[in-house]
Amino acid sequence: MLQTTNVKTLDRVVIRFSGDSGDGMQLAGNIFSNVSAGEGNEISTFPDYPAEIRAPQGSLSGVSGFQVHIGRGVHTPGDQADVLLAMNPAALKTNLQYLKPDGIIICDTDTFRPADLKKALYETDDPIAELGIDPKRVLGVPMTTLLQHTLADSGMDPKSIMKCKNMLALGLICWLFDRPVESVLRKLQAKFAKKPAVYEANAKVIQAGWDYGHNTHSSMPTYRIETAATQPGTYTDINGNTATAWGLIMASEKSGRPLFLGSYPITPATDILHELAKRKDLGVKACQMEDEIAGVCSAIGASYAGHLAVTTTSGPGLALKSEGIGLAVMMELPLVVVDVQRGGPSTGLPTKTEQTDLMQALYGRNGESPLCVVAAASPTDCFTMAFEAARIAVEHMTPVILLTDAFIANGSSAWRIPEEKDFPEIHPHYVTSEMIERGWKPFERDEESLVRFWAVPGLEGGMHRVGGLEKDIKTGAISTDGPNHEKMVNIRREKIARIADDIPELQIGGATDADTILVGWGGTYGHLFTACEELNASGVPVAFAQFRYINPLPKNALEELRKYKNIIVAELNTGMFADYLQMHLPGVEIKRINKIEGQPFLVKEITDGVRNLISKA
Repeated sequence: MLQTTNVKTLDRVVIRFSGDSGDGMQLAGNIFSNVSAGEGNEISTFPDYPAEIRAPQGSLSGVSGFQVHIGRGVHTPGDQADVLLAMNPAALKTNLQYLKPDGIIICDTDTFRPADLKKALYETDDPIAELGIDPKRVLGVPMTTLLQHTLADSGMDPKSIMKCKNMLALGLICWLFDRPVESVLRKLQAKFAKKPAVYEANAKVIQAGWDYGHNTHSSMPTYRIETAATQPGTYTDINGNTATAWGLIMASEKSGRPLFLGSYPITPATDILHELAKRKDLGVKACQMEDEIAGVCSAIGASYAGHLAVTTTSGPGLALKSEGIGLAVMMELPLVVVDVQRGGPSTGLPTKTEQTDLMQALYGRNGESPLCVVAAASPTDCFTMAFEAARIAVEHMTPVILLTDAFIANGSSAWRIPEEKDFPEIHPHYVTSEMIERGWKPFERDEESLVRFWAVPGLEGGMHRVGGLEKDIKTGAISTDGPNHEKMVNIRREKIARIADDIPELQIGGATDADTILVGWGGTYGHLFTACEELNASGVPVAFAQFRYINPLPKNALEELRKYKNIIVAELNTGMFADYLQMHLPGVEIKRINKIEGQPFLVKEITDGVRNLISKA
């Protein structure tokens, strides 16, 4: 007999996984995202880590979340979820605010015991009624009981069995959104290749979760998510930190210079160090140094020795590296500094996101220390901008600071793996034997770009000295002459300014003929782009520009911005980029939308803010 199933087709959907830090929500969410990318969906993810390290089990402060948006036209993780998976009462209580009013809740009913409710600070023994939730929206699943029955004959101890519960939940979500179990099993098989017994247990549990959902199909609809039209190629989902590492490797290949990373672990940048440490097969040298200062100094030494040198950090580490970065500015050596921004000041909010290191990146060094600053716009753009940071550093002989942030570093998007031909060759300015024969000096420069030439050790006659004391502009010898110092300061400044001739012009999107332009920089791109689309669709004409090149600004940037009556800058700080633009646009009022809560923007916050500012203009 044929059964009638309740299947709904959607363009896009938002799912939020939530549970204790040890419940494996990040792993379950990542696998689901990866499988969805493989199915042709666009994705955007937001891992929301708790600030506490291993908070008490079942407590409100220990809840870990992972939100993923899949479908077509996806640019953000979504303001609110269509489905909330809550593994315990604390997860339900803290994450209900992120669920749409008509959203579905899937929860483990085995965890809603009196002791669990007490830990989560409920006042009654009926959390659904206490939170004002319509019971028809709740699919209660006895996950713990089902898990124990599924693995009763596995020989695993109770603690090991409980570690598989996230995979049961994943199987249930895969049923709900028509994800093929086979794709999930392939991901698990790769993860547990050296632990076949663990793989077998998790595979069995995933199938049990899918089967449970299938057997209850009459009480809950399933969803088919439309796929996006995509360019042919190989796709995967990738997070920003991994994309950054791979972009640096591509730059190493294209420049012909071996990649060296000197870094010290710091949240949320450490995964770049982890990823590059795996790549000895590609000639990467990754050194975990004893502190942040050693990290940048080892990279400077490697750069002098002819490597593509990189150091990675977050805001507190960038402060410690400041003198070393100033040294690289004066030595005019290529160096990439990746700053994955987090909440501050000091150690602040280590697991949360902000855009509060901009002024530190631009000006946070003693003396006149100009350098190039760029910012990635999305997890996948981290690949492109890491490559671009390395290209600029090598071709212009300067340190470059690449700003990402915790949101795009930990978040992921569907990514088409590029072909080698998609990226240009990188051309270092090498000292040649002919230059040495005619009397080359260390600060001899290319006349057009003002870039000094790179004397890689081993070149006969190329022995030279650079360092932290000022050098004579002609001879390269140590100089304390005032006029010479002024010339060197000005030429280093002008060298950075001329990079504007070597970067793309600013692109304006949206309603380009509107009176208002919405402006952002870095990792807020998806939210601002979506807000601009929604505003224009609702009859509020708005243009849009997202800056990825901060210093120098694109050549046409100021001219383009002056065309608009209302310039609104939205950023996750108190207005740093707005202040920076204001400095370059005297007499022009820069309006602001700011958020400093350790969380990314909601699209609604942007659209409401723009409407409010336009009404006051």
